[in-house]
Amino acid sequence: MSRGDLVVLPRKLTSQIAIGRVAGPYQFSQVNSEPRHTRSVGWLRTDVPRTTFGQDLLSSFGAFMTVCNITRNDAVRRVEAVLDGKPDPGPSGPTGKARKAAPPPEEVPDLALMAHDQIVARIQSRFSGHELTRLVDAVLQVDGWVTNVSPPGPDGGVDILAGRGSLGLDGPRLCVQVKSQQSPADVTVYRTLLGTMQTFKAEQGLLVCWGGFNRIVLQESKQGHFTVRLWGSGDLVDAIYRTYGQLPAEIQADLPLTKVWTLVSDDSDV
Repeated sequence: MSRGDLVVLPRKLTSQIAIGRVAGPYQFSQVNSEPRHTRSVGWLRTDVPRTTFGQDLLSSFGAFMTVCNITRNDAVRRVEAVLDGKPDPGPSGPTGKARKAAPPPEEVPDLALMAHDQIVARIQSRFSGHELTRLVDAVLQVDGWVTNVSPPGPDGGVDILAGRGSLGLDGPRLCVQVKSQQSPADVTVYRTLLGTMQTFKAEQGLLVCWGGFNRIVLQESKQGHFTVRLWGSGDLVDAIYRTYGQLPAEIQADLPLTKVWTLVSDDSDV
C-alpha cells in the first residue's frame, strides 16, 4: 500500500463504513501494549451506511482477511464517488464471465456477513417509508409493548407511542421515532425526540434510523444512555432475528428467513 491509497474499514459496532486514505509510512509500533504493523490513515468519512454500497462491494469489504486489496468491479471509482457525496454508481463495463468469476483468495467473503447484507437489502426494498415503522411496531409488540402507530404523513415528532399492561397505560411510556433515510441522522432528530418525550411525559425513547447516526448524535446520546436507545439498520435486524418466529405472517411473507448452520473454519479466529 502507498500514501494516498483508499482505505475502507467496516465498523461492526455501528453497521457503518469508514473511508480514508493512507497518510504515513509503515511502522512497527506498540498499540495497546501489543506490537503491530501500522500505517497512519486520514479518515475522510466514518459514518457511511453499509446500504450505500452494492452487494458486490459489501461482499469484498467483508472478506475474512484482515487486510486485502480490493480490485474487482471498479471498487476504487465507486468508493471515490461515495466520497464525493454520490450514490454507488455500480460496476461499469460488460457483465460477462469476468463479472461472475470467483473472487481472489484474499477476498473470500464472510458468508454470515453476506447473508446479513442481503437481508438488509431486502428490508430496504420492502419496508421503505412508513412500512419501516410497521416493521418496528411488530417487533415492539412481540416484546410486550401495546402500541399506537401514527398514520402516514406528518407525525408530530413521534411515529409510535407504546406502554405496558393490557391497555398500554402502564409504565414505562415509550416514544418511538423511525427514519427510513439512508443517510445518517443528525443531532436535530435526536433532540426532537427528547422534546417529544417531554410532551408525552414518556420515560423512554427509541430512535430508529436506517442510515445510522453521525458522530455528534453518538456522542450526545451517551448522556441519555438510560433514557433513549438508538437503533441503526444492524440493531433493527438483530431485533428481527430475535423475534422473527413471533412476527405476523404478512411480515414473514415479505421477509422470508430461515436459520442455517455452517462449519467454522479451523483457521478462523471467530
